[in-house]
Amino acid sequence: MSSDDLFEGLPPPAAPAGGEARAPSIPPPPPPVVAPPPKSALKSSLKRSKPSSSDATTTSPPPAPAAAAPEGHVPEKRLRFRTTVDASETQILEAMQKITSHIGNPSKFSKASKLALQLIEAGSVKPGTINHFFAILKAAMSSPGACNEPSVRADYHTLFSAAQGVTELFNHQQKNQFDIWVLHAVVANDLFTDDSFVFSKAVGKIKDAILALPMATVDDDNDEAAALAAASKTATTAENKADDYVPTAPSNSLPDDSAHAAASESGEESSDPFGLDDLLAHKPKKSERVREKEVAALNRKAEEEESKRFLKSEREALLKCLEIAARRYRIPWTQTAIDIFAKHAYDNVNRFTRQQRDAIVKLWNSIKEQQIRRKQGKSVSGKLDVNAFEYLQEKYSHEKISIRHSVGGGGERRATQWLG
Repeated sequence: MSSDDLFEGLPPPAAPAGGEARAPSIPPPPPPVVAPPPKSALKSSLKRSKPSSSDATTTSPPPAPAAAAPEGHVPEKRLRFRTTVDASETQILEAMQKITSHIGNPSKFSKASKLALQLIEAGSVKPGTINHFFAILKAAMSSPGACNEPSVRADYHTLFSAAQGVTELFNHQQKNQFDIWVLHAVVANDLFTDDSFVFSKAVGKIKDAILALPMATVDDDNDEAAALAAASKTATTAENKADDYVPTAPSNSLPDDSAHAAASESGEESSDPFGLDDLLAHKPKKSERVREKEVAALNRKAEEEESKRFLKSEREALLKCLEIAARRYRIPWTQTAIDIFAKHAYDNVNRFTRQQRDAIVKLWNSIKEQQIRRKQGKSVSGKLDVNAFEYLQEKYSHEKISIRHSVGGGGERRATQWLG
């Protein structure tokens, strides 16, 4: 049985020329490209870069998400550090009062002194606050010997050195007191230094202060003796006053006095009902002139007492500096400066009081004994243990100086005054 397909077994017919083209075949899709695995990051690339100098004080926050960002231009935020504090005068006064209450405590002095320094650096010490700042310094120097303790010596030196920049705001009495504190807290602490230049500079300041002292008088010696005697009897006198104290009864004469005053006022009003006496020029009464003279005399006496107190405190501070320097005489490089310093104080011993003169003479004799022992002793090198000053002093004391030529010119004048 034949198949119904007439073209079975025959090849497909060829496309006719000029006829329709065959539909193009669709190429197969290319194989998928596999991305290579990412390279491992180096450790050096993970480190944070150091901020530049321009970005030291300016940092930008991380960018906000796009959904929360406003449409307009957003200014960049900056972080700025404030170096000054805008405080009112009332706040400054309260801070000074708080510092005053703590600076006298040695354990709190370092912190309190740094706060006082910040007030000076910020310009908070003004004419309106100078009295409170002076109270800080006064509380710090309530015990003058405390400023030379090794634990607070540097802080005292820094505070009072910085306070010298505001001395133009002090009155005359405050300036005198501050000068005494500087001798204790700055000059005396410079004598503990290991720098020969600073030590010599401090010695020069003390020598100038000694020369500025007036000659001591008999009254100064008597006042010193009286002060020593009073100091020994202070405790017993205070106890006696406490035992002898008896409270007095309130006076009942107040009503009488008030009545008498009211009567006198009424009499004055009746004698001058129209107030004509106030229109007349009155000459100062004799009682008023006497009162003015008494006030002037009291002011002069107060100034004299203040001057004496200042001189007494200054002499004590200079003597303290001399004793501190003498205790460092065992250090070789200090011996020359101390020799000159002690000799200078001994030559001007009349500028001190009796007790202080005795102390200076004993100190000078002690230094002379140490000089003699040092000259007689032998050092490791076999030479006499003398310093440069003593060597030159010994050398030029035997040299001859000519009138027209240099030393050693063959003249007859001896250099006996050279180097002391």
